[in-house]
Amino acid sequence: MNIHEYQAKELFRKFNIPVPEGIIILSEQDINELLAKFIQEKYVVKAQIHAGGRGKAGGIKITSNKEEAKNFALSLFGKKLVTKQTGNQGRIVKKILVERGYNIKQEFYLSLTIDRENSNLIFIASASGGVNIEEVANEDESKIIKIPVSMVSGNQPFHCRLIAYRLGLKDDNAKKMMKIINNIYQLFVQYDTSQVEINPLAITDDNELLALDAKINFDDNGLFRHSEIQKMRDKDEEDELEAKAKSFDLNYVRMNGIIGCMGNGAGLAMATMDIISIYGQSPANFLDVGGNADEQRVQKALEIICSDDNVKAILVNIFGGIMQCDIIARGIVSAVNKINLNIPLVVRLSGTNAGLAKKILADAQLNIIAANNLDEAAKKIAATI
Repeated sequence: MNIHEYQAKELFRKFNIPVPEGIIILSEQDINELLAKFIQEKYVVKAQIHAGGRGKAGGIKITSNKEEAKNFALSLFGKKLVTKQTGNQGRIVKKILVERGYNIKQEFYLSLTIDRENSNLIFIASASGGVNIEEVANEDESKIIKIPVSMVSGNQPFHCRLIAYRLGLKDDNAKKMMKIINNIYQLFVQYDTSQVEINPLAITDDNELLALDAKINFDDNGLFRHSEIQKMRDKDEEDELEAKAKSFDLNYVRMNGIIGCMGNGAGLAMATMDIISIYGQSPANFLDVGGNADEQRVQKALEIICSDDNVKAILVNIFGGIMQCDIIARGIVSAVNKINLNIPLVVRLSGTNAGLAKKILADAQLNIIAANNLDEAAKKIAATI
């Protein structure tokens, strides 16, 4: 689960991670009243959406003029921001954060995330933070600092000292950075997060160290322990089909392609997407119905795939181990009849009761193209486009 920047900064304050003074505006009607009480020499007006790259998309403005700040905030409400992370559909701005602006001497990047390859946590830092951090990482990897943290022993003082030292900080600034690093770790662990990121973490001209931006992602599997975090969910920022799939316990991620995909098991679902790409087409989604899917769940999965207007054909790839292929076949038949499917559907079923499943599909006399293996299925789906 993701949250907004202003919500992440509320948690930062709770863990004594310094952030700028600011106000959150939730409606156009509140702009005049809230800004009248918020008197600063410089203002930073920031659109609140669940995506990075807001500044380059025109969603952030710095001004020393309150009237200009107000007019920009008014222009943001209801505006669609399109960034590299939103895709072409963009995000509609419904919340705006206005903060005190600062003169900046240096910007850093700092994050803590999960290193799945090594089963550790890992701090990632750079003395070249800011909006171009991705370009910095691509062009000169030596500017990126990576410090692994054992899941057993946890964050230690030497981790904090090492990061501060490699960032070139000394004296009070080094001590401030070490406190921030340790507090990020405490937040990360206490709230079952999967990423905490500050970009930029800045030294101001009056020598303050401030988190000027904040991003926190949470592990959905740990949310049941944190009712206060669940209340931060903004469903307006979530993909409608992904939210619907989650309500049926389906693992679905919408993508930008045209071939709808359904598999059982993450590995098989990803292999299905890969082979579609190998044959020159693009997957419209990742969808794992899981190993315990029943007829209704399969039907819902196909309905969700077909709700994406970009989908021009569908490939179902199921291996029946625990799951029985005949149950999948009945779900497919039921879904095709219910939604009056009018786009090509290729089905590859293998494993438990596969023979019975193929008979069910054939007897249904529907426009379903059968395939005996995944390679054949991918060739057939590509040929339909």
